[in-house]
Amino acid sequence: MHYDTLSNDILNLQVSAHGAELCSIRRGEREYLWQADPTYWKRHSPVLFPIVGSVWQNEYRCAGQTYRLTQHGFARDRDFQLVHHTAHALRYRLTDDAGTHALYPYAFRLDIGYRLEGACIHVEWEVENPSDGDMYFQIGAHPAFYYPDYRPDDPARGFFRFDRTEGLRYVLIAEQGCADPSVSYPLPLADDGLLPIDIHTFDRDALILQDAQVRQVALLDTQRRPVLRLTFDAPVVGLWSPPAKNAPFVCIEPWYGRCDRAHYAGDFKDKDWMQYLGPHAVFKGGYTIEVL
Repeated sequence: MHYDTLSNDILNLQVSAHGAELCSIRRGEREYLWQADPTYWKRHSPVLFPIVGSVWQNEYRCAGQTYRLTQHGFARDRDFQLVHHTAHALRYRLTDDAGTHALYPYAFRLDIGYRLEGACIHVEWEVENPSDGDMYFQIGAHPAFYYPDYRPDDPARGFFRFDRTEGLRYVLIAEQGCADPSVSYPLPLADDGLLPIDIHTFDRDALILQDAQVRQVALLDTQRRPVLRLTFDAPVVGLWSPPAKNAPFVCIEPWYGRCDRAHYAGDFKDKDWMQYLGPHAVFKGGYTIEVL
């Protein structure tokens, strides 16, 4: 597979035009980004568009029509066009076509950019509504990072540190990849404000923190030493590793959106955490990965 590259004196990145997916983050000989072993999960860091998660029974309704769309949408499986490449920045573009119209009725321009600055990777998203009508969408990240001290026979995996330590709550996936936001659970932080991660943390699937509770999540090793940190302004963040697989990685996922609530039968535009663009308007979002 061909990769476009970015590098400076700290980091080396590889990005694929297929899905505009970040595929490698290296500092010296150390790889931070999961290398897509299909035994556990076949992706590195897919971009989720035009939905995050699943719609109920893989169907949704828009302007009186019913469409089928599988988990996380179609952008991650499309070839993007490279429209900008310098020593420290890449930008890819996807636009609507007959194939996307069969799955999603809106015209769009989706740009995904990567900008390298020191030990930081700025991931930049831009969604444009080129039409004279309204547009609804969701967009999210799904980067997977190696546990720094992964040992299959040791249940400990490390820790999460948040920029808030009191009152955090999460919701869970309930049925068919869809959530039950009517019930929330307190996030069980340790006395030092960290969330211990072990082989059972994700037994009930992803932990979903809504309502902009946190803007920063750091991954620490088993000795509480920081490894990397994600900073974002997305209102939802998902934390996930494949349940019951003892996988060597964990995902930290800033989302401008969320899966359907279980049994949702309403209109697409009324989904939880939907993003709206008026005619010819532009949405800008993204997040930053900092290697520590």
